[in-house]
Amino acid sequence: MNSVTTKVWHEFKEMLPPTIFFFVILHIVALIRSLMTHDTGISLPTSGAVTIAALVLGKSVLLANMLPFVNRFPEKPLIWNVGWKTVIYTAVASLLHYLERLFDYWKSAHNLAAANHQLLVELDWAHFFAIQLLLVVLIINYCVMAELARVIGRRRLFAFFFGPMPRLPAAHEVS
Repeated sequence: MNSVTTKVWHEFKEMLPPTIFFFVILHIVALIRSLMTHDTGISLPTSGAVTIAALVLGKSVLLANMLPFVNRFPEKPLIWNVGWKTVIYTAVASLLHYLERLFDYWKSAHNLAAANHQLLVELDWAHFFAIQLLLVVLIINYCVMAELARVIGRRRLFAFFFGPMPRLPAAHEVS
C-alpha cells in the first residue's frame, strides 16, 4: 500500500472504536428519548441521523486526540486523563445535543435567533439534562476504556474481555 492509503487505513482503524461506541450509545439515548417523550408529538432522530452523529463524534474523538492539550496527563494516574477527556468530550456532545434540538426548531422558525429563543422557552430541560447525565456516564465509560487500552494495549484489553487471557504477573512479580 502507498503512504496515503496506509495513513487513511490507520485513521479508519483509530476512528472505528469510538464510532462504534457512539453508534451504540446514541441509539440507546434515542431509545430513551423516545420512551421519555412518548405521546408528546416530539419528532425523534432517525437511525440515519444517529449514525451520522456517531460518525461525527468518532471523527471528533480522532481529531481531538491529535491535539496536544487533550492527552495532558499521560504519566499521572488514569483518572486525570479520564476526567480531562470526559470534560472535553462531554462539551462536544452537549454542543451537538443542543444544536440537534436547535435544528429541529430552525426547520419551523426559518430564523436562527427565533429558533433559539423558541427552543430556550419550550425545551423540556428535565429531559435535556437527563439525556446529558446519561451521556456523561457513557462518555466516562468510554474514556476509562480508552485510557486502559492506551496503557495496557488494545490487544491485551481485548484479550481480557474476549480471550485468550494474557498471562498476568504473579503477586510477587508486581511491586
